[in-house]
Amino acid sequence: MGQVTIYLDEQTDKKLRQAVEHSGLSKSQWITRLIKEKTSTEWPEVVREMVGEWQDVPEQEEIRKTEGKDLPRESL
Repeated sequence: MGQVTIYLDEQTDKKLRQAVEHSGLSKSQWITRLIKEKTSTEWPEVVREMVGEWQDVPEQEEIRKTEGKDLPRESL
């Protein structure tokens, strides 16, 4: 397991302590969670659960029906 030493200014340290206190985690656990969130390459589960929830967003066909016709494309 890696160890890291960081130096924080007083204001940043105060914010860290407040965040840790509200989270109920240790400083190491809180910082580990933050690093995992910031380096993740996947959407969080809470975002994936929202797929299809916004019913008021029009489909592309509805948006495009008020637009004019496309010009013919040149062949390659």
